[in-house]
Amino acid sequence: LIWMMKNLIIDDPAEAIHIGSLIAAQGYIFPISDHVLTLKDDGTLYRFQAPYFWPSNCWEPENTDYAIYLCKRTMQNKTRLELADYEAENLARLQRAFARKWEFIFMQAEAQVKIDRKKDKTERKILDSQERAFWDVHRPVPGCVNTTEMDIRKCRRLKNPQRVKKSVYGVVDDTQTQSPVHTPSQQSSKDTREDVEKEILFLNTQLDRHCMKMSKVAETLMSYTEQYLDYDPFVTVPEPANPWISDDATFWELEASKDPSQQRVKKWGFSLDEALKDPVGREQFLKFLEFEFSSENLLFWLAVQDLKCHPLQEVAARAQEIWQEFLAEGAPSAINLDSHSYERTSQNLKDPGRYSFEDAQDHIYKLMKSDSYPRFLRSNAYQDLLLARKKGKSLTNKRLTGLMQSS
Repeated sequence: LIWMMKNLIIDDPAEAIHIGSLIAAQGYIFPISDHVLTLKDDGTLYRFQAPYFWPSNCWEPENTDYAIYLCKRTMQNKTRLELADYEAENLARLQRAFARKWEFIFMQAEAQVKIDRKKDKTERKILDSQERAFWDVHRPVPGCVNTTEMDIRKCRRLKNPQRVKKSVYGVVDDTQTQSPVHTPSQQSSKDTREDVEKEILFLNTQLDRHCMKMSKVAETLMSYTEQYLDYDPFVTVPEPANPWISDDATFWELEASKDPSQQRVKKWGFSLDEALKDPVGREQFLKFLEFEFSSENLLFWLAVQDLKCHPLQEVAARAQEIWQEFLAEGAPSAINLDSHSYERTSQNLKDPGRYSFEDAQDHIYKLMKSDSYPRFLRSNAYQDLLLARKKGKSLTNKRLTGLMQSS
């Protein structure tokens, strides 16, 4: 913890523990005494993982690699390398699955053990711990989240018992992965068939969701490129000079100015994201929503965005403030939320975090995107601002032309 605070320049111990746990979950650091990949402030000793085992090296180990590792552990005959119950069961399961080539796996494990025995005792001990930490990440202890297969931001959704997820050795539901108790071998074929049907349904849903024709992808890419052509300083020469290849920072100053150019105003019409990224565009959109008596939607969205950047020790209190202001009964700036998002958010606030309002924020964003944002683009305020900037640009060009002709 002290190392984290010193080298990452973190003043808050709670924030250091949070960041350290995220790093440990990926296996970059790991405790020496146990195999729970998290950072604790209790004097536990930690070791850095060797770069060879870093997840950033795109490791995707096969079950045969895992079988060789477990088989190698059984040959070393050391108390600290003795297989845990779940590892012994995994080894037996793998031995049945790879019965035809188990002799090859055994020979590979035996060869690795012979090589390891030639190393220095301290070096061998360190390597054993690093290798085990690697498998703690890629084949975690039952009940631990597999960080190589799941986005950390979505880990809270594991509480949904209806969701079926992939397992290394078969199809299991979330209630099974959260418990160290394994399914007995006498489990009925009916239950297995239902699990397989759920897995097939889930995979078909994912396949349909992400399937897209190549022609449609190419068309979308070309449309995006043409739309942003004038905004790429490497393709279109900007006015004034290109700040990437010159020392003139005027271009950046104009982009940060509260008096936006016609090009900036035009960009707000590309998408709601572009309007919200520009401080002036966000301010103009808020004024429009105030005129329509729906400014609470944008204020809520901005409050949730700000919550994601709050220090960890302030998150719980700020989350309650947002709830009281926008979602609680009799809230002064109540937002219109569907029952599903409201229920999910209220459940999330029992253990508040930076992403507790993710479902509600997504609902409000879609509401603004489909309803308020199109009206904003058609409003007189936006059209007048767009025309005014365009007219101002034309007058400037005429003056420059006149000056050049007179000279």
